[in-house]
Amino acid sequence: MHAQRRRRILIATVLAGAGILVLLIVVGVYGLLRGPASTQSRPAPTVSATVAPPTSPVAHPRPLTASADSEVFGRAAAIALFRWDTRGSAGPSEWAQPLIDVGDPEEAAGLASDIRGYSPTIEQWEQLKAYGTRQWLAIDSANVPATWATAVAQAAPGQLPPGATAYTITGVRHRDGIWDGEPIATSSDVALTVFIACPREQDCRLLRLSRLNEPLE
Repeated sequence: MHAQRRRRILIATVLAGAGILVLLIVVGVYGLLRGPASTQSRPAPTVSATVAPPTSPVAHPRPLTASADSEVFGRAAAIALFRWDTRGSAGPSEWAQPLIDVGDPEEAAGLASDIRGYSPTIEQWEQLKAYGTRQWLAIDSANVPATWATAVAQAAPGQLPPGATAYTITGVRHRDGIWDGEPIATSSDVALTVFIACPREQDCRLLRLSRLNEPLE
């Protein structure tokens, strides 16, 4: 119990401060990644717009498939994070729920906040819904970042849950919809880090998410 309380305090303290990469290495807590992963500026993601393909069936939120494989689970979480469709009856909270359901209870509040950072607001959702917008992610790569090993090595006992790991995922975020009566599609490069825990012989749980395009390297 003391270790769990200390972990929550450490994460809350770090998230309230400047969570830079140097601090991550010193403290070794995945919660730091809500702040920038590097002090260097990043190039703006590329964006392209094209004519969209024919209208696809309406998508609906669905539970994540349980997995004890950390990479499989990390990829599934990233895909679920970006997937939504305004054409159905579900709103942002319903699309976020599958991720909340596989979250670590100790990180529930922080994880919910992380997810909101990726989701449209209610006002934005209504605007997107007017154009029948949907979104999804095509993953290019999923790798354990080099700095994660340093974080684990620096972590004190009890700071990280059993089986904790991180995957930096890169890919292309796609959106399509109807603009002025014509189908249109856009795409942009994205990157993020997902923090997960996969205890031995147990299904993985989602811990936290980095900010969009501020992943661990």
